[in-house]
Amino acid sequence: MNLTRWLSVAVAALALIGPAAAAEDAKAPAKEISFGTLASPDLATAKVQAEAWLKSVGKYNEAKFNAIWDAQADTAILDRVASTLILGNDEAAKVLADARDQTAPAPTELPALLKATKKADYLRDNLTLAWAKSLSNKRIYEEALDALKTVKPESVVDPASYFFHRAVAEHALMLKKECDESIGRLLDDVVDAPERYKMVAALMAFDMLTWRDKDLGWISRKMDNIQRRLDLARGGKQTQKMQKEVVARLDEIIKELENQKKNCSGCNGGNCPNGGQQGQDNPNTKNSSNPLQDSVGNGQGGPGLVDQKKVKELAEVWGKLPEKERAKALVELTRNLSAKHRDQIETYFKQISARANKVSD
Repeated sequence: MNLTRWLSVAVAALALIGPAAAAEDAKAPAKEISFGTLASPDLATAKVQAEAWLKSVGKYNEAKFNAIWDAQADTAILDRVASTLILGNDEAAKVLADARDQTAPAPTELPALLKATKKADYLRDNLTLAWAKSLSNKRIYEEALDALKTVKPESVVDPASYFFHRAVAEHALMLKKECDESIGRLLDDVVDAPERYKMVAALMAFDMLTWRDKDLGWISRKMDNIQRRLDLARGGKQTQKMQKEVVARLDEIIKELENQKKNCSGCNGGNCPNGGQQGQDNPNTKNSSNPLQDSVGNGQGGPGLVDQKKVKELAEVWGKLPEKERAKALVELTRNLSAKHRDQIETYFKQISARANKVSD
């Protein structure tokens, strides 16, 4: 079964109706939507919804509105809706302008308009998504995630962007469980998610298979987050706490290495147990004298790292490969992984095929 095809198929339950279809319904409670397939409205439906909202707030200008919605065909619906919100609400225009300004300082809280419950859902929910997307593009993940948590994917015009940018933020902030859930919703429930979103989501899922608590990869991810926060001029208590965590863990690793060296020196006339030379690794020993090498996956016994380039290449041709070629490709992909991670990768591909077959039945 073609991986790309599986990623683009979801369990069909119902189509996303979209926010307020008429001006008089702009402030009415959203229609109850059961769990199932999510999708953006088509361009014509989205235009009708946008026009209805704009007329409901008394800001409809036919020329300006048509300029937005008759733009190039590849302009995303969310971008058209955002432009409509800017046209119809001055405060929304300022909120998005600040979010898109690369020189503006990172916000420390959600804008008041995003928390205005008396505003129409169409305005508040889609503005929140557009705002969070802009922050995500600037690597301001904390507030982007906080904002996305305040709206439901069923109430926005682009649920694919909702789950994708939520997963990106959760991945960057090392929230593995939450990120897994967002990726699952993106791949399983959003029927029209762009291929680039699905591919990046799959790569994030593969990357998280290699995560181990408090190893050198964990330290590296923490340090990336620290650097990101410093780039955003966020050197406060939270960043300092993260720095202390990294330093403390590095101290622990150094002490572990020193203890291993002390325990190893002098045994067997200068040789380590099981015939290994002092300072060398023996795959049969409980404690390795080179955890750095193990952590990055050198050798057959280390946990290893997934080659994301190979994963992408395999994903693109998965459906074209005969069964024998698939097996061979998986062997090559997992050659330098530990048994644990090899099983995880193979199980992941089996689940993909099983779930795809279930959908196609």
